[in-house]
Amino acid sequence: MARQIRITQVRSGLKRLKSQRRTLRALGIRRHQHAVVHNDSPAIRGMIAKVDYLVEVTELPEGAED
Repeated sequence: MARQIRITQVRSGLKRLKSQRRTLRALGIRRHQHAVVHNDSPAIRGMIAKVDYLVEVTELPEGAED
């Protein structure tokens, strides 16, 4: 099983660059304080790097899923 990470939006996406707002949507984040779970991959890590100041990343233990 692939390692999973939880991504939570901690700052608002309003008044940000359009590409950053679209990155949040591509991650599946819909609103402030919304959390999503993704498999850890280079593509997801690249999206997180683009909006790193807007989100908080938590690595989940093996077998845990919300």
